[in-house]
Amino acid sequence: MSDGMADFGVPDPSRSEGSLSRPPTLADIAEAAGVHATTVSRAIRGGEGVGRKTAERVRAVARELGYLPNPAAASLRTGRSNMLGVVVPRLTDIVLATIYEGIESGSAAASYQTVVANSGDDLDTQRIRVETLLAARVGGLILGDARSDSGLVHELIDRGSNVVLTSRRLPGVLSVTCDDRLGGRLAAEHLLELGHRDLAVIAGEPYASTGVERTRGFQDVCAEQGVDLPEAHVLESRFDVRGGREAAEILLRLDPRPTALFAVNDFAAIGALGAIRDAGLRAGDDVAVVGFNDVPLAAELAVPLSSVRSPMWEMGYEAARTLIRLINGEECESLSLAPQLKARASSLGTR
Repeated sequence: MSDGMADFGVPDPSRSEGSLSRPPTLADIAEAAGVHATTVSRAIRGGEGVGRKTAERVRAVARELGYLPNPAAASLRTGRSNMLGVVVPRLTDIVLATIYEGIESGSAAASYQTVVANSGDDLDTQRIRVETLLAARVGGLILGDARSDSGLVHELIDRGSNVVLTSRRLPGVLSVTCDDRLGGRLAAEHLLELGHRDLAVIAGEPYASTGVERTRGFQDVCAEQGVDLPEAHVLESRFDVRGGREAAEILLRLDPRPTALFAVNDFAAIGALGAIRDAGLRAGDDVAVVGFNDVPLAAELAVPLSSVRSPMWEMGYEAARTLIRLINGEECESLSLAPQLKARASSLGTR
């Protein structure tokens, strides 16, 4: 969770035996610090309207008494806590973990806390996670698992929930994402500039805007430059290493064999590198590969992976800030952050 504070406390199990035997209250802290309870509340919540030295002294007393913030208590008063709910497919994915780090930072900067849940990209699980977070009276939701085959997001908005999408987007819904279509264009332009004409795409899941728009951007450039990209050369796959490997194995059996593969996700691209190796081919020399996101691992592979870098942390940070503005009734608009191509040996060649 991030560092935002609420108004009431629960006991810290690590308190010394001489401290209070019950959860400390604002009144307890106020008495010990020699200030009014309102001053304590303000000091703990961030210090607005309280002198710096006073706020520091109050916080020191609160720590000594074993005070811990309890965001649920504030929600009893306001009907809404200073908590933001976040749902992602899985935090084991470095892309989503990095986005979540940005969300935490953006939330903490405005004294909000975050709580995250994994949906596994499953429709039923997604609904359960969202309803659980709403029952906890979160102030709003950041969803990183929006699916085009589900009406859940629009249902939430119709119910009056504050919702911001990140990573993936849906038409007409407030979002902070990478400009995925531009990223697909960058990958295609790079491969065409290298002279490749037999191209293929490992396109990801059809319900995720990320894969759909990255693929569409790639296709747009091919069409504009008169390069044929047959339907059989665009293959849907899971967003993981195994999905990328399986898709690449099929694409490498095409006749003529593609000389370049664009995978809409770095892990799918890594799976493709494995398939190329096991087929007795050399990535970058016999078959060029470009991925997407530019995770830290990409540059450290035996054959460094060319990838379209997406601003993962920045997406999360701006998504949190956008949701907080939405909660506060401010004007908000969707953001589309620019990607960058990072060309390495997997497309440039190793010779």
